[in-house]
Amino acid sequence: MTVYWVNTFTAIRDPQRVREYASLAGPAMEAAGGVFLAKGDPVAVLEGADLRSTIIAFPDRDAAIAAYASPAYQRALEVLGDAAERQIRVLAAVGDSTR
Repeated sequence: MTVYWVNTFTAIRDPQRVREYASLAGPAMEAAGGVFLAKGDPVAVLEGADLRSTIIAFPDRDAAIAAYASPAYQRALEVLGDAAERQIRVLAAVGDSTR
């Protein structure tokens, strides 16, 4: 069951630390089997704030959760600290009823 990790920043207080976080988080996600489908600043904003988002495909729910818990990603989170607020969701692919 393919799942999608959707990360949306809701507030950014320190852009430099967000960049440092991203330089660590990207390789951590890829090492855990994630494939980036989209990332960065939006090309258009139809509703809400104009902030960075990321969509990463994982082979399944467990892989996405393991990526979050991985030591490499936890290190990225330490760097991020309180520099930003985010919402992260893991969504099942359309047509996949397995949760």
